[in-house]
Amino acid sequence: MEEYKVVDRAKLADLVKSGRTVVEFSADWCSDCRFLEPAMPAIEADFADSKFIKIDRDGSIDLCKEMNIMGIPSFVVYQDGQEIGRLVNGDRKTKQEVEAFLRSLD
Repeated sequence: MEEYKVVDRAKLADLVKSGRTVVEFSADWCSDCRFLEPAMPAIEADFADSKFIKIDRDGSIDLCKEMNIMGIPSFVVYQDGQEIGRLVNGDRKTKQEVEAFLRSLD
């Protein structure tokens, strides 16, 4: 997974411009993010056709405000630059919940 500290709209558009991209918004201090972290390699392996990137919420707070990302961890999925789904809330997420969300986009 590629990780980015500071991302703005232009950088995000460049990152998601081709193929399927799963963007995880996260923060180092977030206990719910840390809970999900050990499952992320398996999720990435199960969805190997997608590119996964992680954006630090604190370093990209303006982008998060623009996108209405108020809770973390949150996921936004793009297909060739177009948003096709989001799992955005402040709830703790399990591997099963994230994978069910990703499968629902196919």
